[in-house]
Order: sequence, then structure tokens, then C-alpha cells
Amino acid sequence: MNALPVCVSLMGPTASGKTDLAVWLCQRFPLEIVSVDSALVYRDMNIGTAKPDAATLARAPHHLINVVDPTESYSAGRFRADALALMADIGARGRVPLLVGGTMLYFKALKGGLDELPAANPVLRADLDARAARDGWPALHRQLAELDPKTAARLQPNDAQRIQRALEVCLLSGQPMSALHRGGAGALPWRMIEIALVPGERGWLHERINQRFRMMLDAGLVDEVRRLRAKYPLTPDMASMRCVGYRQTWQYLDGAITLKQLYDTGAAATRQLAKRQMTWLRGWPDARQFDCMAPDLIGRIGGFVEAAVATA
Repeated sequence: MNALPVCVSLMGPTASGKTDLAVWLCQRFPLEIVSVDSALVYRDMNIGTAKPDAATLARAPHHLINVVDPTESYSAGRFRADALALMADIGARGRVPLLVGGTMLYFKALKGGLDELPAANPVLRADLDARAARDGWPALHRQLAELDPKTAARLQPNDAQRIQRALEVCLLSGQPMSALHRGGAGALPWRMIEIALVPGERGWLHERINQRFRMMLDAGLVDEVRRLRAKYPLTPDMASMRCVGYRQTWQYLDGAITLKQLYDTGAAATRQLAKRQMTWLRGWPDARQFDCMAPDLIGRIGGFVEAAVATA
């Protein structure tokens, strides 16, 4: 095990300070960032994804941002393949990959491999979207509960993207998705040093989330989505437009909600995302947890990473 090359993962809920910490680490150690974020992969989606600005990217380049158009899909399987190729290149140049983000499914896919699930079926997905438009996602969630109660139990009734995928797998394979999750082949050929940023107080994180979403609106999130709709043939059911903040802004532009409701629902959806991320992290094996509220956080993580890099 110790003969494997070292990589470092920096995980945490949204708004926990991962980017600033990652940039600081890259300026002090021979690290190179690979983004683990299912929203940062999209081009032209900058404000609502809290994408690092040009100055930040100049100080600490990030891989796997701006890799697909918002009309395209990007899967956990593609992430794993792209990340492994980048990590090999980073290691060959004598540096250490620093995997940074909050998309825990991507971390899971990278670390443990992928289950063999049916490929996406556009015709079936279109049918599910049409049914959801007619009956609502809670109705499809109830169908999923009949076909795969274990998977349905861990999903919210309006979690459109995951409900759709779980139903798709059930209907294509004839088996529950939960029965197909047996741990995919392909062990990670790296020794991963795992860091989890976990706030000691949930209220602290909620306040940061609320402030950040307000800043996104002030920075022009509505205009950003308006430009996206003008530039690309987007629909609200596309994965990019299901991202937190973009879904609510789309509804605002369609006149379905007010500006105040946009803020309220967007901030609430971001808090729900953070809650799901925290649930993943609480059950994550092998991660060294750090309180991201701690005043000595940088020094403690710096020492931890220094020791890890010394073994690379």
C-alpha cells in the first residue's frame, strides 16, 4: 500500500472554504488541483457555481473546470476516467494531485470504482420528464418506492435527477439500483490522504450559504442565466440547469416566482445540498476531519498536508 503514489483529497460542504484553502496549500506545497465538482465542469456557468476567478486560477490552476457545454452531460464515470488521466500526468511531473470539491458521488467513484449500471436512455428519460411535468416528481418518487424502496428512502421526493436515474436503472435492468450497487471494479492506484472540512456549528455554515447566495444575485446570477438561455438551446430538465441556484433562477425568469422567492428558495436549496454533503461526510471512512470554523485551521491542515507530501 505504501508503495502507491500519494494524492490528497479536500472534501467539504458548499461554502466551507475549500477553494481558498486549496489555493493556499498549492502556494506552499507541490500540489496541483483537480476539481471534484459536478457544476464547475460547465462552461459559462461562473457566478452560480462560485467558479474561481481568473486571478485565482492564475495562482492555482484547476483541472476539470469548463470542460463541457451546459447542454452536455458529464457522468461520474467520465469524471473518474478524466481524473485518473490527469492524476497520472501530475504525478509524472513530480507533483501531488489535490482533489478538491463537494461532489461526493465523484469522490466515491474515484476511490471505489463504478458499478455496472445501464447507460442513459434518452427516450426513456424524455418519457420520465414528460410524466414528471404532468404528475410531479413526488409521483415518480412514489413509483420508485415501489420498485426500489431502499434507494427511494435516501432521496427527497423532488430530487429530480436522482429519481430519474434510479427509475431509469430499474426499468432498463429489471432490478433495483440498490441491488446493483455492489462496489465497482477498478481500485484507485493511489494512496489517498483524505481531509474533510466539517463545521462545528450548522448555523455558521447556513449563514455563509445565505450570504454567498445573496452575493451571487448581486453579482448578476439572473443575467448569467439569461445569457445562457440566449446562447445555448437549454431546457430546465438538463443536468446543468438542475444545479442549485440555476433551477430557481430559471423559474424566476419564467415568471413562476418572485425575486424574493428566488433568494429564499435558492438559499434553502443550497442548505439542503450542504446537508446531503454532510451526511456523506459523516459516513465517510478514513477521512481526517477538521472544523472549518477553527481559528488555527490553516496551520493544522498545513502541518497535516506537509507530513503527507513528505511521504509522496
